[in-house]
Amino acid sequence: MRPDDDLPAMLAHAWTLLVRGGADRKSPVHTPVIASVDEHGLPHARVMVLRKADPAAATLRLHTDARSPKVAQLNGMPVAVLAYLPAEQVQLRITGTARILTDDEVVEDIWNQSTLFARRCYLAEHPPGTPLPGPSTGLPAWIEGQQPTAEQIGPARANFATLWIEVTAIDWLHLANSGHRRAVFRSTNDWAGEWVAP
Repeated sequence: MRPDDDLPAMLAHAWTLLVRGGADRKSPVHTPVIASVDEHGLPHARVMVLRKADPAAATLRLHTDARSPKVAQLNGMPVAVLAYLPAEQVQLRITGTARILTDDEVVEDIWNQSTLFARRCYLAEHPPGTPLPGPSTGLPAWIEGQQPTAEQIGPARANFATLWIEVTAIDWLHLANSGHRRAVFRSTNDWAGEWVAP
């Protein structure tokens, strides 16, 4: 039997790739595309950083600026996640429901575990998407190229939000010269999975 002929193995492989993507900056899965639709029915897609994947809870965690327009587009809404691993020739298409959390103990712990340098981007003076008179990082001039102190980073906390995606389906596709393989796993089917035409 080929290794990609076993449905439980394929689901486990998909989650292994996601877990690795959350932990390994060099993994292509570390920066998936997150797609959504706004209140006018217009599509939006953006690359985001996957921070953690939890197979037991079937969730993905990412971070964002609480002031970003995408927060309203995503919170409580269906989303799609797309990642591709060229070396393994595996594509993952994931669907789920997004929720934004900003103020509970879990989010506070996540904030405190982040490096000061990582937290620096939340010091941006304007919400993402704000028109500017010229090219800019959006950061205050005093912090450009600097690592902030714990005291300096304090005001940034109000701009930090976590994006959680409750995964409802994983579409796993392996491209191979010997023949492609594709399987779809859904939470509504207790993740049993089914083979579908590539």
